[in-house]
Amino acid sequence: MTEAVSLLVAVPAAVVGAAGFGMASAAQQRATHEVPVSSTLSPRLVVDLLRHPWWLLGLVMTVLALSMQLVALAFGPLAVVQPLLVTGVVFAGVFSALLHHRTPDRWVLVGGLLTAAGLAAFLLQARPVAGPGSEHLDVTDSVPFLVTIVVLVVACLVFARLSTHPLRILALALATGILFGITAALMKAVTTAVRGGLGELFTTPALYAACVVGPMGFLLSQNTFQQGRLVSPSVAVITTADPIVGVFAGIAWLGEDLDTTAPLLAGQALAGVVVLLGIAFVTLRSTILLRRGEAPEDAAIWEKHDPAPESSASSSCPG
Repeated sequence: MTEAVSLLVAVPAAVVGAAGFGMASAAQQRATHEVPVSSTLSPRLVVDLLRHPWWLLGLVMTVLALSMQLVALAFGPLAVVQPLLVTGVVFAGVFSALLHHRTPDRWVLVGGLLTAAGLAAFLLQARPVAGPGSEHLDVTDSVPFLVTIVVLVVACLVFARLSTHPLRILALALATGILFGITAALMKAVTTAVRGGLGELFTTPALYAACVVGPMGFLLSQNTFQQGRLVSPSVAVITTADPIVGVFAGIAWLGEDLDTTAPLLAGQALAGVVVLLGIAFVTLRSTILLRRGEAPEDAAIWEKHDPAPESSASSSCPG
């Protein structure tokens, strides 16, 4: 299969996966506000959520999204698939508005178009390709990257645990995005191992690492949604950190390459600014829509949780 044909499969699958993650985030965030608050990474939260239809819908959409992500990773390099997942914040903003009986307005659409345009420009200029080392994942190839990831996750969790500042929600979101990005790199290694047969699959350490890191990221995302009042700021951080970590993991551990000539780097930076601008439009506008449609019962639900307002966190971090 040619590279062009592979991308024709990988890119649509990644976008569908992003839509699934967006819908799952909106549905799960709504459900987490209807159960008692649980401590970070406590399995009790999932037990409580199993009784809620919205959360079950989110779970189904998560499985669908993960399936599409696996398909995308099987046909395309990590550096192509992961940036496309940034569009998840667009879908989350739209679905969140719809769940609160609001029709997304033109600014949400503008944000979506900006995000898509920025991603397209980035991919056209970066021309990411799978490297010869992408058949196997070896974290010892870049120990500093692994250490950095571990330190960042631990620091985020400690800050979220000890702080009462609204920014602790964004710290949880950042840790979630990091774990999701690492999971994507592990899943990429698993998809390449599958081609060697079941024997190679079950002897691949990446499979077992994904079975640990993946559920941790998922549970942490539920904590993030429960402790935050608005879905868009959290999803913006998660869906931005996820592909960034995934791309760097692909470069560090899987031998993937990006075109890093000076003119293209400048173009990629400009495309990144456009993506961030699109995310800011979607995040801020969907937040306004949600607050305008805030019902008394929503406020009552929120009062069961942390009473401190999150407006400062939302406004200080557009994405």
